[in-house]
Amino acid sequence: MALFQPKRFALPMALVLAAVVGLGATFQAWGDDDGDEDDEYQERGNKSGEYHEGKGRNNSLMNVTNATWQTECSACHMAYPPGLLPADSWKSMMNNLQDHFGTDASLDQETVNQILPFLEQNASQRSPETTKKGEPVLRITETSWFKHEHDEISKATWSSAKVKSASNCMACHTSADKGNFDEDAVSIPR
Repeated sequence: MALFQPKRFALPMALVLAAVVGLGATFQAWGDDDGDEDDEYQERGNKSGEYHEGKGRNNSLMNVTNATWQTECSACHMAYPPGLLPADSWKSMMNNLQDHFGTDASLDQETVNQILPFLEQNASQRSPETTKKGEPVLRITETSWFKHEHDEISKATWSSAKVKSASNCMACHTSADKGNFDEDAVSIPR
């Protein structure tokens, strides 16, 4: 009789198998909670500028660059890739640089004329979002896309001494300055 006990273990083995498969799905969800971070970049091609090699999957819009944009925007912060905001947001931002999030970041018109078309042509194709006042959303961290992609990050992590704010992409995306936002390369400081 001791040899004929598989039926007794059939249900628990099925539960173990389901738990293992579920655990694998949990880890996959933790690594990429929605699986769509590259969809837009895979579908669109580059309209202007040059591509840079990157290790992220399908991140061509994140790797596009323009020398003037790189020099001017990275003088104070990481030059955020144009694919992170829609064209309306970039246009509004570039037309109000005298009050750039509380700082005067004014540029001469010739420089704006070199940067703005690059931003608009390589902007996100997601639907433009507006504030309660009907103005284009200017903060990448206030877009529904950003919030969706980072919904598992706690407020404590955002405010930790190593991260400081949601706008500090380089704290977790260590190659963000090279346009690499691949979730497989994320390292959240503890």
